[in-house]
Amino acid sequence: MALIDDLVSALDAESDSLDELVAPLTAEQWATPTPAEGWTIAHQIGHLLWTDRASLLAVTDPDGFIAQLADALADPEGFVDEGAAVEAARDPQELLADWRATRGRLAGALTAVPEGTKLPWYGPPMSAPSMATARLMETWAHALDVADALGVERESTDRIRNVVHLGVRTRNFAYMVNGLTAPESEFRWEITAPSGELWVWGPEDATDVVRGPAVDFCELITQRRHFDDLALEVVGDDARQWAAIAQVFAGPPGAGRAAQG
Repeated sequence: MALIDDLVSALDAESDSLDELVAPLTAEQWATPTPAEGWTIAHQIGHLLWTDRASLLAVTDPDGFIAQLADALADPEGFVDEGAAVEAARDPQELLADWRATRGRLAGALTAVPEGTKLPWYGPPMSAPSMATARLMETWAHALDVADALGVERESTDRIRNVVHLGVRTRNFAYMVNGLTAPESEFRWEITAPSGELWVWGPEDATDVVRGPAVDFCELITQRRHFDDLALEVVGDDARQWAAIAQVFAGPPGAGRAAQG
């Protein structure tokens, strides 16, 4: 299976898992507050729909996406919240149906992108596999917010490896958005999959090491949990600095979540 097909399949599975959480909810439950300040479950799904729609436009009409990009850059702090709020105001079943249809169209469009094509985005242009990975990361993170709001625990699978890999690849991005210079030396990453498999990146003799469960690592890089609440071991001054600013999503530095302990 080609890389893009594998990634889109993982994205579909992650989306379906979240769909199973929200499909049975009543209209009142869709209005349940989530850990994201000011966002209900409807906002979470509305944001995913809004971003899937933007991704679809970037794939199918790059010039149209670039034309809309100026509006987003004019309000980099507020356009995400505004988009989620507009979608959250819709009837929940209409919102859910639109999200299903849009993510289905996006999946088909991503698999048809010619290899080597760069797609415009709110950050640097990206390939179709990178966009699929970014959508998987966001879907996983917002699904965690929904699960927290409902008081349920989602079962993690090894498709989370794609999110971990994205976190490793975007190490320097976290420094950039915070106006810091990334260290020249590589980190060692030793991340344990839900299945128990050990995923490793970086040189064995690295002085900076990040190790621990994949779910905890992904909660850190998506800023869904405070570092103090995670079972991660971080060795080295540079790695500790990175852990304090870790961010895998595009946009300005995130505020993160407060420690619960």
